Amino acid sequence: DGAGSGGRYNPAANNWAAEGTSGSAQARASHTAIWTGSEMIIWGGLDGASSLNHGFRYNPAANTMAALSTANAPAGRQTHTAVWTGTKMIVWGGSGSSGVLNTGGVYDPVANLWVATTTNGAPAARYEHTAVWTGSQMVIWGGSNGGFFNDGARFTPTTDTWASMASSGAPSIRTRHTAVWTGSEMIVWGGLGASSRLNNGARYNPAANTWLPMTTIGAPASRWLHTAVWTGSEMVVWAGLNNANVPINTGGAYIPGTNTWSQISTNDAPVGRSSHTAIWTGSEMIIWGGNNGSNLNDGGRWNLILNSWSPIKTVDAPVGRSSHSAVWTDAAMLVFGGNTQGGATNTIFAYVPPRGLYLYMKP
Repeated sequence: DGAGSGGRYNPAANNWAAEGTSGSAQARASHTAIWTGSEMIIWGGLDGASSLNHGFRYNPAANTMAALSTANAPAGRQTHTAVWTGTKMIVWGGSGSSGVLNTGGVYDPVANLWVATTTNGAPAARYEHTAVWTGSQMVIWGGSNGGFFNDGARFTPTTDTWASMASSGAPSIRTRHTAVWTGSEMIVWGGLGASSRLNNGARYNPAANTWLPMTTIGAPASRWLHTAVWTGSEMVVWAGLNNANVPINTGGAYIPGTNTWSQISTNDAPVGRSSHTAIWTGSEMIIWGGNNGSNLNDGGRWNLILNSWSPIKTVDAPVGRSSHSAVWTDAAMLVFGGNTQGGATNTIFAYVPPRGLYLYMKP
């Protein structure tokens, strides 16, 4: 069944309870999701052969869902990006039924309105790129349109304008890489390059419009379709596909302040995978789902302080999936959609880590 199933995790009982499908939400994968502080907003994606240009807002406190307006919404697409500005969601790029796109839109959830982003000065059309929000600008970088890019641009929503990015010192061309925002820099790492998977990257400072190299000493093995989270002081990368396109379950933590890498323990780590999700809770990285030849419904919690893994129980867990989305609400991980063995799903569920572990990990 392409609709799959979902569940809500009870940390006290350490099990999953069944939950139905998410109402009016259409099944999809390769969509985007952001957390506003009170709602998860889902937009776009692919359902079978259909590129979608609609979405919904899910409020976990009230367990309610509302459709987004489609008036002036961007064209349907998948493998695009989305960022949350603090008041609005900006989607950009991707691939749709009309081809590869360099268009986007700014969505205001209060007014339930879309405003198109200008294409004047916009980067070339692309998909499988990355985007970060700096506090005032959306920074787009890398991706593919058949060939690969190592360029990008900065979009300022208040003026609806694009600004170029320095090319000197930028990483080599790549797609399906990762990017995190540190508070002052965008860190780009890994991905698929011109002829191989990569284990290098660079740090971009938008205030100075400059790139700084990252050391490869101690860096994790080359990979793409991996994940990365920012802990507040380190970028943690994990899993993905290696040069032989084999799923791996290794990773590393990069500290920009010292330009150094440390390895993540593989003891009790989840099995290797790609197209999974990773979120940062404030004390843990939670990995869930993905694919390693089949779609997975397991994962693990990685403790930064102890460099150790704890499993997530799979008894009665939701059906395995990949290319889904996940956000952290400050209390739970919300997961929506993705590809199951039976096709795209429209289920949503929450995973709540044990509260005792939060207290244990505080410094």
